[in-house]
Amino acid sequence: MALLDILEFPDPRLRTKARAVAPEQIDDAFQALVDNMFETMYAAPGVGLAATQVDVHKRFMVIDVSEGKDHPLVFVNPEIVDKQGSQVYQEGCLSVPGIYADVERADAVTVRALDRHGQPFELTADGLLAVCIQHEIDHLDGKVFIDYLSPLKREMVRKRLAKAQRERARSAA
Repeated sequence: MALLDILEFPDPRLRTKARAVAPEQIDDAFQALVDNMFETMYAAPGVGLAATQVDVHKRFMVIDVSEGKDHPLVFVNPEIVDKQGSQVYQEGCLSVPGIYADVERADAVTVRALDRHGQPFELTADGLLAVCIQHEIDHLDGKVFIDYLSPLKREMVRKRLAKAQRERARSAA
């Protein structure tokens, strides 16, 4: 397995809308990519990673919100078919390192998807899992959680990230 590079905001590739995964694309190479995405997500550390974040513009994501990192979930071509309630949750993102902000999302969602082997399933989730599903689907649609912030806060985030990137570049030189 291998760690993948995670794109960081404001990289324009994060705005690419992912294309559906065709059944014939769920092959050995796809399985290896899924394994690499889990390894990357756990190492980051994070609880979710969309293919878009690793510059693969296919519609799938990996999630594991379990304490023991032992309940990996793969969602291929996910589609939210029902939303209920609303909650405000402080979100962070591997593509927006070090930034956290309150985002309002549905409290519970029902999602239809294929698993990593192409088998269809439906799952109803609430709490952190529901937030994570919505957050990662946003990535597949070319959205980043800071899109929910005011323009002023978004610009502050952009400047803070640019400064952090410059500092990392200086220390690596």
